[in-house]
Amino acid sequence: MKNLRVLIVLLAVLCGAFGGGLRAQAGNRAAKSGASPQLVVIDTDIGDDIDDAFALALALKSPELKVLGVTTTFGNTQMRAQLVDRYLKAVGRADIPVFAGPATKTDNVMTQAAYAKRDPRTSFGDGAEFILRAARQHPGQVTLIGIGPLSTVEAAIKKDPAGFKKLKRVVIMGGSVYKGYGVDAQGKPKPAEPEWNILNDPAGLKALLGSGVTVAMMPLDSTQVPLETQGREAIFAHGSELTDQLTLLYHQWMGGTPNHSPTPTLFDPVAVTYTFRPELCPAKPMHIDVDAKGMTMPGQGAPNAEVCLESNEKGFLDLLVKRVAGE
Repeated sequence: MKNLRVLIVLLAVLCGAFGGGLRAQAGNRAAKSGASPQLVVIDTDIGDDIDDAFALALALKSPELKVLGVTTTFGNTQMRAQLVDRYLKAVGRADIPVFAGPATKTDNVMTQAAYAKRDPRTSFGDGAEFILRAARQHPGQVTLIGIGPLSTVEAAIKKDPAGFKKLKRVVIMGGSVYKGYGVDAQGKPKPAEPEWNILNDPAGLKALLGSGVTVAMMPLDSTQVPLETQGREAIFAHGSELTDQLTLLYHQWMGGTPNHSPTPTLFDPVAVTYTFRPELCPAKPMHIDVDAKGMTMPGQGAPNAEVCLESNEKGFLDLLVKRVAGE
């Protein structure tokens, strides 16, 4: 009987120690998950292609990020801001402010204009000034995610170069280093060519690379990730406020793009993912030269950007679908 009591005491001590270890591990995990989220501003040309809408959805569903505001760039930036404003209100995030960058001339079709026009708000503040204000209020803490032509970013640099340097870093989707759009008849990647975002404002990238702010670039080499039917349907069938907006915008994109493939290419969400899961798109220091035609070429000299040339497509897609279609 005495031996039994001793055994019970020993078991209790061992269980306590084991349980304490588990609690310590749980505490460490909680401490990690309780870390302050990164402060981000998203600059987007949402409304033409559909990948911007997915990028914004991923940012909203990622607890590692706190979106301070969204600015719009390229073309009719006020209408793009209307689109973002309606989108955010529909998903219960009217607390995130929206600003419009400088308008630019373009004949590009805004496929999701009908969605934007349903928003009653028609006037938005200065996007470039908001980027600067966020940088000044949180020096060294704000990541700017640029997923459109860099006209609003360029305007902010010109307005206050010193204020712009208070950003922590800028992560962009843009450029074409070794690979262009798609593949050739033999299934090999096409050679580098001007990528859309840089083509429409080469001076913006030049200004950014010379701004003194750390730049991470996600070019065509690493961002041509297709969202195939299974992933799309998992998102569209989810039935949340967020996925319902994506479903509507996707169909407007399809309707506004005759003879277009139904498979979106998720260029922009790769840039969002890099901000909190950089291992899915490892970047290396490179010197990037930009010419007047929008070519982004490896050059001589000190590195001026961190460039991701290959992403983990499966890991990225698994993350995106789980986040966007998750509770």
